[in-house]
Amino acid sequence: MARRRRRNNIGKTIILLFLIIILILAGLVWFDYLSVIQVKSVFAPIYRLFGLQTQTSTSATGTAPLEADLDNDRFQKRLESLTLKEEELNQREIQLSQAEALNQQTAQELENRRVAQEEREVAFNSTVTQYDGRQLNIVTNVQNLNNMPPQNAVDILVAMDDQDIIDILRMADQIAEESGSVSLASTWLMMMPADRAAQVQRKMLSKPMASTAN
Repeated sequence: MARRRRRNNIGKTIILLFLIIILILAGLVWFDYLSVIQVKSVFAPIYRLFGLQTQTSTSATGTAPLEADLDNDRFQKRLESLTLKEEELNQREIQLSQAEALNQQTAQELENRRVAQEEREVAFNSTVTQYDGRQLNIVTNVQNLNNMPPQNAVDILVAMDDQDIIDILRMADQIAEESGSVSLASTWLMMMPADRAAQVQRKMLSKPMASTAN
């Protein structure tokens, strides 16, 4: 009886050991399937014994190629983002260059206008100065002519240009009107040669306002 019990116990122990080994192997296969551990290389001889093709976890799950593809996609997206930023910066640079060129053109136009305005002011001031100087000379000539005999005054007037004679005659009338005296302009005109007097009168009628032009 004791031997039989001992044999039964040994048999049960062996069976339990086989079950434990089977469970361990099944667990290893399951964990390998879940990619928790890599044991396919250990079971490769057994797979080949039954004519099965072993697969590595890399080829079965494609983890490494997948990660490589993801890295490549990230790199491509980052490269595209950098390219877009570069294009945007280039576009902004072009816009800034155009704006700067426009500002320079506007500044140049304003400078040209300022210079032209200054030139006009200088020309105007010069004209005013010349006019004032001419008016002063005309007043001085009228005063000198009034203080000399009429014939002497006429001789001087005849030697002048027609416009100078017209300006002097008109200034003589203006001074006489302002001072309340008698103007000698008509006397000088009557004592001039008839053709010259007629020419001067004709120009005075055609140009009622005094002019500095010759």
